[in-house]
Amino acid sequence: MTENQLRQKIVDTAEAWLGCKEGDGSHKKIIDVYNAHKPLARGYKVKYTDAWCSTYASAVAIKAGMTDIIPTECGCEKHIELFKKLGAWQENDTYTPKMGDYIFYNWDDGANYATTDLTASADHVGIVTKVSGNTFTVIEGNMSNAVGHRTMKVNGKYIRGFGTPDYAGKATETGGGTSEAGRPTIYTVKAGDNLSKIAAKYGTTVDALAEINAIQNKNLIRVGQVLMLQDTPRAAADKLEALSVINSPDYWAEAAEAGKVQYLDILMKKAAQTITKAGVRTDTPQEGVAALVAAGVINTPEYWLANYGTFPSLDLLLQALGGAVK
Repeated sequence: MTENQLRQKIVDTAEAWLGCKEGDGSHKKIIDVYNAHKPLARGYKVKYTDAWCSTYASAVAIKAGMTDIIPTECGCEKHIELFKKLGAWQENDTYTPKMGDYIFYNWDDGANYATTDLTASADHVGIVTKVSGNTFTVIEGNMSNAVGHRTMKVNGKYIRGFGTPDYAGKATETGGGTSEAGRPTIYTVKAGDNLSKIAAKYGTTVDALAEINAIQNKNLIRVGQVLMLQDTPRAAADKLEALSVINSPDYWAEAAEAGKVQYLDILMKKAAQTITKAGVRTDTPQEGVAALVAAGVINTPEYWLANYGTFPSLDLLLQALGGAVK
């Protein structure tokens, strides 16, 4: 993806939760996304009753698959520390942000805000969604206990500083993940592609690609389709992340490859063959298992129903996969 596409992906991911609020409990799915990402920042599992602005900003990065350039935290001041460690911090309050930048606030800014640098501890955080002249729009979690928008002016009051993720450095032409050996694990089909061209480019065969991806017609692939280049849990996890089905590919790939959950490698690869886009997560793991059975992804529902509670977040994985195969 290009830099602008990555920035837009962050914004789109953030906007998808617009309107979620504490009042009806819809904010809980945001907290769940954050808590499912391992390791948890400082080992702390966020409660539904906690302040959740940094948690929301982190969950957006997790959901979009960009935790390599956007640190995850549940506290604003610690969040700033992590941005600084990445070399992705803009202290200058007069900075004109870009779409996808993270803005931090302090509510005790003084009357001389336009001429002094605010360095007090941050109270709040949001994500810039649009910039127009000297004004910009921000989307924030825990804004009056909900996800909402705020309009700010460049060098405006309350600006503590900006997290500036390195979208340019992350931008790639293939839009795929890589294995530990440095080989791409997935590929997003572009106009003019065919399996023969893709196979030649990545040192594999048409038959291998067709088998790995369960492609019935080797002459028919579509633009935007995400293909696995390897028959591995890593490739499956990367594809599921690219489709926004899961948000912790490293966690699940490592668990599958290390055999921490029996049959998880098979589940991941079969699900990645079947799923073409994200769906609404099922309400329960039981519903997820039922959907996966109906889709032909698993044929041993008894095993998964008996064991989904034996490994952290396995229930959430089954709900996510089940929602995506519906």
